[in-house]
Amino acid sequence: MKWWPGRRFGLSGAWPAQRRIAAGFAGLGLVLGLAYWLMLPRVLFVEPVSHVVEARDGTLLSARIAADGQWRFPPGKEVPAKFARALMVFEDKRFLEHSGLDGLAIARALRLNMEAGEIVSGGSTLTMQLARLSRRGRADPGEGEAERRTLFAKLAEALLALRLETAYDKQQLLALYAAHAPFGGNVVGLEAASWRYFGREPESLSWAEAATLAVLPNNPALVHLKRNRARLQAKRDFLLRRLHDAGDLTSLDLELALSEPLATEPHDLPDLAPHLLDTLRAQHPDRPRVITTLDARLQQQATQLVEEHSAALARQNVHNAAAVVVDNVTFEVLAYVGNAGVTPQLLAKGVTPAAGVTPFAGQAGSGLSRNVPGHAVDIIRRPRSTGSILKPLLYAAMLEDGLLTPRMLLADVPTHFEGFTPENFDRQYRGAVPADEALATSLNIPAVRMLRSYGVARFADLLRSSGMTTLTRPADDYGLTLILGGAEGNLWDICAMYASLADIAHTGAADAAPRFHDLTALAGTTPRARAPSPIGTGAAWLTLDALLEVPRPGEEGSWKSFASSRRIAWKTGTSVGLRDGWAVGSTSRHTVGVWVGNASGEGRPGLTGSAMAAPLMFALFNGLPASPWFDMPVHALRGVDVCANDGFLANGDCDTERAWIPRDSHFDALSPHNLRV
Repeated sequence: MKWWPGRRFGLSGAWPAQRRIAAGFAGLGLVLGLAYWLMLPRVLFVEPVSHVVEARDGTLLSARIAADGQWRFPPGKEVPAKFARALMVFEDKRFLEHSGLDGLAIARALRLNMEAGEIVSGGSTLTMQLARLSRRGRADPGEGEAERRTLFAKLAEALLALRLETAYDKQQLLALYAAHAPFGGNVVGLEAASWRYFGREPESLSWAEAATLAVLPNNPALVHLKRNRARLQAKRDFLLRRLHDAGDLTSLDLELALSEPLATEPHDLPDLAPHLLDTLRAQHPDRPRVITTLDARLQQQATQLVEEHSAALARQNVHNAAAVVVDNVTFEVLAYVGNAGVTPQLLAKGVTPAAGVTPFAGQAGSGLSRNVPGHAVDIIRRPRSTGSILKPLLYAAMLEDGLLTPRMLLADVPTHFEGFTPENFDRQYRGAVPADEALATSLNIPAVRMLRSYGVARFADLLRSSGMTTLTRPADDYGLTLILGGAEGNLWDICAMYASLADIAHTGAADAAPRFHDLTALAGTTPRARAPSPIGTGAAWLTLDALLEVPRPGEEGSWKSFASSRRIAWKTGTSVGLRDGWAVGSTSRHTVGVWVGNASGEGRPGLTGSAMAAPLMFALFNGLPASPWFDMPVHALRGVDVCANDGFLANGDCDTERAWIPRDSHFDALSPHNLRV
């Protein structure tokens, strides 16, 4: 008797042969079971995917081609019912019943192959095809199709298909197949194919279109819009008749589907938010599909308005423009046009770029039309000279701090501060001007004198706490030029500050803590509230009330004559050297910000916020729903008697009028001008 380890522990007798054989089979089964369980990769597909940005309702706005040159959208969406049904009828009619392998299909394939004397049918299920697609992505690049179609490869696919059926449900398997099946050329996946061949999302496909896409993965080399069209249509029509026989199509549906022509030209994918897509892709490289807060209709409308406006400005050698539309209640960005370009749609309407500018020729995957200088720059995020766009914040801060009343006279006279001599845009002087009029007419000299009174460092701190991220230098480096464009800001931050000002003015509760907010362009993201603002509800409302009086350009100038006109508090800005034109306005519901200029920084005669940015801003407002003006926040204001001729507190020697100031304002300056002699 051979030695048996059991003897050492006081056990006698040999291990019966049957037990040894059973243990061997058990061990082998355990190893095979473990191998079967581990054969499913942690990541099923390793190919790169396209980056996609969608509107809040899932509408495709822009996409970028994958790193390997394929249009391959990231998986995750459900497969539309029409395509799913067409695919199962054509490829695997018992898909919902089998567990990865279809014995009837395999038996049929064996019979057909034996009759033909060659392989004419593989008997593959959709799950087996999915397994093959996943293995193909991991195959040696030098391995040919013949090596991948051996009996061993077929067995591996069958085992992997069985394993896939235990890891995913049928809907998930369909979604994976639809996302990774080849559809001809460099188009991979149903979503990319639907947009490329039919110009719309898969959910909107007709039966004929769904059937066309269902037959393509069976032989993707078949697809070419100029070749093999008769063969493709024959396969499509064959599938449509099978769908009719299965009861999915009525006779009328079949007749209409058979009459639909095949697509003749590939479609350009939508590209309504190219700059936002590139910005979000840089910020979130691990998120290939981003759902934004953008409103699809408004984004399309804003893009067209910016492009038409930019095409007109290009004749004056001003080539770039950007616009943002913000919801003041949710602080979500509803439209984001990072720069301008003339699209094929506008060219078709006769809108042409300026002389010397290359027309749009199309470039797959870039998403950006290379027909304007600086086209790729996302202006919304780029720092530019602010011009006068920050003046309302200083005005509001001084109202809150008790340094100002709306009708208080400010000096608009020649002024010199330690080497700095500010001038008004028109190089004129008006003597004494009420503060609200100085703001509405954007006078520079009173603004500089106000900043000197308030304090440069203090104002810089207020701007930073309000969300201005571009103030990176010490306050002394900016000096008094801070209020005239000596600092740089971007449209994103400035729109957030104006939207916050509107939000503060709209606050209803007397004890609410006014806050400045960050904007968000990602759906499901809650804007981050910053530290409480030093500007209260009363000061914010008085500031917006003063901005109602900013003179409007062109036809908008007579807005008060029409009852249907909407009230918009707005402000412009123009940088030194006529390099940047700003226009930002707010209603109770929306804030619209516009920048125009050249991304290169070149100035141009006539490039001002009022002349070039404001018309676009008002055009964007005209496309928004009207909203009522802010209710006067009586809880945040108090009335005081001021001298009617200078706006200071009445001293008993002047004609008085009632003025509103913030409730917590400690303004106590008596009139220095109305004195009894």
